[in-house]
Order: sequence, then C-alpha cells, then structure tokens
Amino acid sequence: MISGAEDMRKYSAYHIPVLVNEVVEYLLTPQCRFILDCTVGEGGHAKALLAACKDCFLIGVDLDSEVLNLAERKLKEFEGRYKLFKASYVEVDIILKLMDIESVDGILMDLGVSTYQLKSEGRGFTFEKEEPLDMRMDLESDFSAWNVVNEFSEEELSRIIFEYGEEKRFARRIARKIVERRPINTTLDLVKAIAEAIPQREKTRRKKHFATKTFQAIRIVVNRELDNLKSFLEKAPNFLTSGGRIAVISFHSLEDRIVKNAFRNSEKLRILTPKPIRPSEKEVKENPRSRSGRLRIAERI
Repeated sequence: MISGAEDMRKYSAYHIPVLVNEVVEYLLTPQCRFILDCTVGEGGHAKALLAACKDCFLIGVDLDSEVLNLAERKLKEFEGRYKLFKASYVEVDIILKLMDIESVDGILMDLGVSTYQLKSEGRGFTFEKEEPLDMRMDLESDFSAWNVVNEFSEEELSRIIFEYGEEKRFARRIARKIVERRPINTTLDLVKAIAEAIPQREKTRRKKHFATKTFQAIRIVVNRELDNLKSFLEKAPNFLTSGGRIAVISFHSLEDRIVKNAFRNSEKLRILTPKPIRPSEKEVKENPRSRSGRLRIAERI
C-alpha cells in the first residue's frame, strides 16, 4: 500500500458506491462464506458486504495501489476478515490458488471509475481541470493516455473514438484535430482539440460534457477494459460454487452488452435479472454519478 498517497494528491471527495443495497440483497446467499470483489476500489461495497454478512471473508482486488490504500483504511474495523491484492481481476485464478481457495460464493465487479481517480490531483482521468495525460489505473504501467493521443495514427484514433467512445458522428473530425494539435500533453489541451472538432450547437445539445465520449474511449484503451472484462467473464463461472452468484455493475452500453451476452451464453449460469437493475430516483438524487449504473446478476447452476 502507498501510505498517505491520497493526502499527497489532495483528495477529500470520497467515493459513494452505487446500488449498494441491491448488491447486498442479491449477492449474499445463506451459504455465503467467501466473496471476491474484483474491483474493490475505495472499499464501499466491500464494507457493506462485510457488515451485512458476519461470517464472510472478502478477497479484494484492484490495479490501483492508491485506492487500495483507501480501502485498507475503510475496512480496518473488519481486520482478519478480508485480504486485499494489487492485481488485475484477470489474475484472480492465481490469487485464489495462493490463498488455497477453490471457489467463492459471490463475485462482484463495479466497472466504474472511482471518485479518487477522477477527483484526486494528477491522475488525468478528468476533463474538468489541467492535468498530465495519464488515465492509468495501474500506476506501474508504462502505457498512458499520452501514448494513445500522441502516438496512435489518425485512423486508429478515429476507430477507437467511434467504437469505444460511441462518438458516431464526429470521431474522424476529433481524430484529425488531435493529430493537428500534437504534441498534446495535458487533459485541457485534449479538451481544446475535441472542442474544435465538434460544432457549438452539438456541444450545447448534449446532456454530458462534449469530451466525455473521447475520454472514455482513450481510458478504455489505456486500461484494456473491454478485453479484460470479456476474458474474465468467460472464466468467472468456474470460480463460483453451485448456487454462488456474480454481480456486475456497468456504466455504459459497451460494458453492459458484454455482461449481458456473457451471462446469456454461459451454460453454467442462470440469469436472475432479465433486465438490469437501475438506481432508484432517490439514489440518483443523492448521488448523480449513479444515474448510468446497471446491475446484472447471475447464479451458478
């Protein structure tokens, strides 16, 4: 863990986990002993699960060493009932083997970017302030948003903005402006390039910030998010005991489609949510970031 990292980055806006009550209700079965939190983040869901299930042991995994430090502090009252690992969830099989655990009774994945990554200084996930282009969830990686923005060809940039950002109309124009303005070293430099590519009437019409889609696309590439998700969901049923459950919270249609298809195509899972569970009006009012959350749950046959 990195002691004091969150203080160094001047972070105080702690993450509010999404759909907590629904996760606890669906994931904790009477047989539940071991829970695997694949994206433990700041520990919000993990804390709720450990508080609700006195006999459960939680294995928490996250690539981001700094948010793991925050999770460690948040879960301190449950000392001895959890263990945290800095790793990608695609390495879960190795972690379970190290712990001599054959299978777990619940798997949770919260695919959203943490508030720490968005709000703390210097991580480069946000388009709201001047920061170095980064977007790495794994700070030990040598591949960042800077490499994508400054080294990818115009054609490749256009493709990822179209596919991963779902920027259907202006992907080519954005890619062209990015290439024209290189080198681009900061988040606001990138925002300026995107702003030049999108007409003012379009920027005004959109409910979300006009840079949201492009930033999403770049972040997905930097962290291999969709590839990792597909890879994990293919083998996730093998980690579950019979009757064990997997719950996945996604925040955009690309992720949700992957989860839906993985559940539907698995011969080892029974879908418990034909349609995704969405946050209540009350939750959205209290935590606007939750509005795009979608929870899907399946059970091991």
